[in-house]
Amino acid sequence: MTRHNSKAQGHAHKAQGHTPKAQGHKARKRFGQNFLHDNHVIDKIVRAIHPQHSDCLVEIGPGMGALTEPLLDASGKLDVVELDRDLIPILRTKFFNFPEFRIHEGDALKFDFRQLLQPGQQLRIVGNLPYNISTPLIFHFLAHHTIVHDMHFMLQKEVVDRLASGPGTSDYGRLGIMAQYYCKVEPLFIVGPGSFNPPPKVDSAIVRMSPYDVLPFPAKDTKTLERVVREAFSMRRKTLRNTLKNLISAEQLEAIGIDTTLRPERLTLEEYVRIADAVYELQQAAPDANADDSGEQA
Repeated sequence: MTRHNSKAQGHAHKAQGHTPKAQGHKARKRFGQNFLHDNHVIDKIVRAIHPQHSDCLVEIGPGMGALTEPLLDASGKLDVVELDRDLIPILRTKFFNFPEFRIHEGDALKFDFRQLLQPGQQLRIVGNLPYNISTPLIFHFLAHHTIVHDMHFMLQKEVVDRLASGPGTSDYGRLGIMAQYYCKVEPLFIVGPGSFNPPPKVDSAIVRMSPYDVLPFPAKDTKTLERVVREAFSMRRKTLRNTLKNLISAEQLEAIGIDTTLRPERLTLEEYVRIADAVYELQQAAPDANADDSGEQA
């Protein structure tokens, strides 16, 4: 497992054995690299994933392969997406005897995961995501939810808290609402700084995200839902009457049973979908809602 920085140049938290120097790749401070060396943690992660030979398994940022190795031992096949080109020859050498081990050099944020699909299968994605771009990466994976069976990620504990939080908590916001719209979110266990070398300054955590076969609260238009949630939490200390006034009036919110005096963290996912559906209907009913400037259909 490995992390890349926001400019898609570096890594943090690479799953790695106890002797990174011996494998020819030292943790680079400028890339924010940290090597996971705790075999107990690695074993717990693999047990949580429970890989099978029939799985279409993908690892994001394998680093030097500490997690890659037990995944390959269990499944016999694995696709990995790695940005650091210096790690590619190390991985090729280490796992040369696995004919179904495939390395894809590139940025996971730009990678088309559909190319890895096998007929009749969904992807199982594993990764140790970079702290500073974990949110856009998660949204990238959520966009692929129809082809994903489950995802197991190592993230900053704070991010896992946000993913799993419910209404009325300080961690509740756009990330958790949209993740829970698409997925069942299960925090599994915490990984302390001492499991890494050098140790990071924060706790990490493992989370399982399993996309729903049938969405519990399907919205009429997910782009509208994303916009409503983004607008609502753009000023989370203000009431919905104020944060959503550019999309829908207080009277229209009250007409669908929404208390406009509440702050955005008080609403459930179901209520946000209700608002999004109302906004979408208003947009569709508005003159020229579906036309561009030339009067043609957009």
